[in-house]
Amino acid sequence: MASKPPFFAKWGEARVKTRRLNEELDLLRFNQGVILSKLDSSNASPRLADHEFKVFSQWGEDGILQFLTRVVPVAHRTFIEFGVEDFSESNCRFLMQKDNWRGFVIDGSADNVKSIRRAPYFWRHELTAKQAFITRENIQELLAESGFDADLGLLSIDIDGNDYHVWQAIEAFHPRIVVCEYNSVFGPTDAITVPYQADFQRSVAHHSNLYWGASIAALTHLASTKGYSLVGGNIAGNNAFFVRSDLVDGSLAVCTPSDAHEISRYRESRNTEGKANWLSGDARRRAIAGLPVLDVTTGNTRTLD
Repeated sequence: MASKPPFFAKWGEARVKTRRLNEELDLLRFNQGVILSKLDSSNASPRLADHEFKVFSQWGEDGILQFLTRVVPVAHRTFIEFGVEDFSESNCRFLMQKDNWRGFVIDGSADNVKSIRRAPYFWRHELTAKQAFITRENIQELLAESGFDADLGLLSIDIDGNDYHVWQAIEAFHPRIVVCEYNSVFGPTDAITVPYQADFQRSVAHHSNLYWGASIAALTHLASTKGYSLVGGNIAGNNAFFVRSDLVDGSLAVCTPSDAHEISRYRESRNTEGKANWLSGDARRRAIAGLPVLDVTTGNTRTLD
């Protein structure tokens, strides 16, 4: 058999080297996370921001979840996370690798799911990766495929759109901890969400890329109907953390949405041509003023002011 041309041989070698380098970098990040977790183990502050550190999460969620899983009794070390992309950056990966949690992840991209299944952590841990576009109509059936007990350890929701509606539709699982992304642009007090649309896509719904998800007040309202308490948010201003109310004790501080809300500083806005325009502060809300939002306390749809 003829040997591969030099270009392809070098390209293959480069891919192998890149893969090995990424694995080594992940190991360094993992070991650093283990050290940070041990250092934080004596920190009893109920303020979630005091526990933040990043290993594989986007912001400081890894540290927060190490703290929460330390003070909240967990019967089953199981997690479900959806909207994970290729799982290289996720809320639950460090729990899986450090504390040997079992996981079920869902993403709408077939390529992302293939990437997850090729990763070394996939065979080293009990992880299932499912490709699906999540709606409130199919979420129950999808989660049933996990095979997990209803008393789930952790649920992480990040789909940049129907987050409120999908969580509302989940009835068969009662996770002890819930992490849900909120839209800081909606503010701390308006209990609003984008109206439900099964095929909602953030980049299609409005050119600004700012019209998506629910406010922290809306998620807290929903959480209370399901028996959960808001115990804080991250400093970045995009994730809210809830604990089943029967498990909340003096180790945690129950918050109001205004307590936990942070004004997000990251800038993801786009102009009408789809290019980044770096809006911040109140300019972001003005960019989506007049679009429809659902007030979850009244059930009425109105325009965003």
